[in-house]
Amino acid sequence: MTTPKANWSYPTAVKFGAGRIAELAEQCKAAGLTRPLLVTDKALASLPITAQALDILDAAGLGRAVFADVDPNPNEHNMAAGIAVYLAGEHDGVVCFGGGSALDLGKMIALMAGQPDTLSVWDLEDIGDWWTRADAARIAPIVAVPTTAGTGSEVGRAGVLTNSVTHKKKIIFHPKLLPVVTICDPELTVGMPKFITAGTGMDALAHCLEAYCSPFYHPMSQGIALEGMRLVLENLPTAYAEPGNLAARAEMMSAAAMGAVAFQKGLGAIHSLSHPIGAVYGTHHGTTNAVVMPMVLDFNRAVIEDRIIRAAAYLGIDGGFDGFRARIMELRALLAIPENLTAMGVDPARLDELTEMALEDPSCGGNPVEMTRENTRALFAACM
Repeated sequence: MTTPKANWSYPTAVKFGAGRIAELAEQCKAAGLTRPLLVTDKALASLPITAQALDILDAAGLGRAVFADVDPNPNEHNMAAGIAVYLAGEHDGVVCFGGGSALDLGKMIALMAGQPDTLSVWDLEDIGDWWTRADAARIAPIVAVPTTAGTGSEVGRAGVLTNSVTHKKKIIFHPKLLPVVTICDPELTVGMPKFITAGTGMDALAHCLEAYCSPFYHPMSQGIALEGMRLVLENLPTAYAEPGNLAARAEMMSAAAMGAVAFQKGLGAIHSLSHPIGAVYGTHHGTTNAVVMPMVLDFNRAVIEDRIIRAAAYLGIDGGFDGFRARIMELRALLAIPENLTAMGVDPARLDELTEMALEDPSCGGNPVEMTRENTRALFAACM
């Protein structure tokens, strides 16, 4: 199988294909950037792929400014530090370069750097029309370059930011957070550690699975979610076992973007459980999703079984719901995903606190089974 190369306009301009990082400066200029700030995470900052991106920008006269003080679960302090660098350098746009953390924080810097001091980022949480509180004309243009295949933030209109005081993850939304252009180059994902390949891949699967199971009406997202699940199940084991397999890496990048497009239909208990765990314990988001996924399937079975049976048939999985669940368990074992939340260090004494946080998470509203204090606490216990 050859590695696909294509230009898409869905839901934004996407330049997809191996080696397309070479177009970074060209795409920045097309987006109107003359002094971009490249935002990445601490782990990526010293790697060759980041140096390559900065070299491309520098050679085109766009400088090589970089901000890398990005935590795995970025918070408002990371954002404030990034804004200070952005303003001091008189930058006019952001290149979000990395995994979900870097993409999300880069978006927050672009969103808030030009806003008045009277506006807090928490005032722009994804609630009702809160996004209209921002001055859209002051949001800097964004170019996104994902280096993992999971979050799909490169094609999304929101970012996740952790409140360092409450330890709650908040979804910050504005239509102009959708990148002007996204470069999806599977060669950038080859160097991912295996556990990151596993965790981000399972994140993409969780996005597709929860969107598919969400009770809301959105047939377009439903179809995208189903095909996204197929791409993950068929390609994640190969990407994990053969890191240099560009065909598998490309399909995983596609699945990640598809999951992010699909989950406008809704997310559910997988995310409403994993968000507070990540905020409190700093766990990897996609890995946490993978840990709770089978238990959430069981939790929702009475409502989603017929839908999962149809998905299993499309995916070539025998045994209906039980066969689908078994496939998830096999994939978790193959990817060395921890068996439960206890193995991730979650303290059972904090389950009441985590339950309250899960019920406040906006994802719980899209779960097929209504989440209550009692059944959510029991679900957490089952995950232990």
